[in-house]
Amino acid sequence: MIQRSLLRQSRAIGSRLYRNPNSNPSRFYTPATRTSTVPVNRASPSRWYSSETNPEPTTGAQASPSEQAAPEAETVPETDDPLKKEVDAKNKEIIDLKDKYLRSVAEFRNLQDRTKRDITAARDFAITRFAKDLVDSVDNLDRALETVPPEKLTDAGDQDLKSLYDGLKMTERILMQTLSKHGLERFDPGANGDRFDPNVHEATFMTKVEGKEDGTVFLTQQKGFSLNGRVIRAAKVGVVKNA
Repeated sequence: MIQRSLLRQSRAIGSRLYRNPNSNPSRFYTPATRTSTVPVNRASPSRWYSSETNPEPTTGAQASPSEQAAPEAETVPETDDPLKKEVDAKNKEIIDLKDKYLRSVAEFRNLQDRTKRDITAARDFAITRFAKDLVDSVDNLDRALETVPPEKLTDAGDQDLKSLYDGLKMTERILMQTLSKHGLERFDPGANGDRFDPNVHEATFMTKVEGKEDGTVFLTQQKGFSLNGRVIRAAKVGVVKNA
């Protein structure tokens, strides 16, 4: 029993020394006799710490030179660099100026296009009012030619009437050529049997016509006129409707 108690006490002392290496092991040293002449080796307890791998951290006075120079190696953050801030501001200014430049160029080109269209429209349709007033005179000349019966234009008919008809026909042809040079054109949809187009035709009536498709123009009551592709007067026509 005495041996077991001594063994337990030695194990407890060893575990305390392992847990608290800074404790003084000499207090657990019990000499055999007070009159012993054998000197106590104070450095022998250091053998308990030979297995330590993590030494105590050094104090400020014993710090390594690399640790002392670490604060000196710290640089100024990039966000606080005045040169970088100035460069970023200049880049933003360049981007803004480039955007304004591109917008100005686009607006100027759009202005050029609008100006060209306005100039072209002013040149092409400057005589619109004059052309609208002139088409009535052309209609009257056309009606005069239609009143002459075809049988009167034969060699056996009235030669004076035939000469008058030829003169009016020549006048009409020269007039239409002159108007065509300035963009004024006359069109007759009934002569070609065109399909009805509400953009250029005005239907005055609809009727059944044998042998023709629905929606086909079969009669022109009044010829139409266009100026440089723009209709200034729609042709008045009759349209086929068999259904």
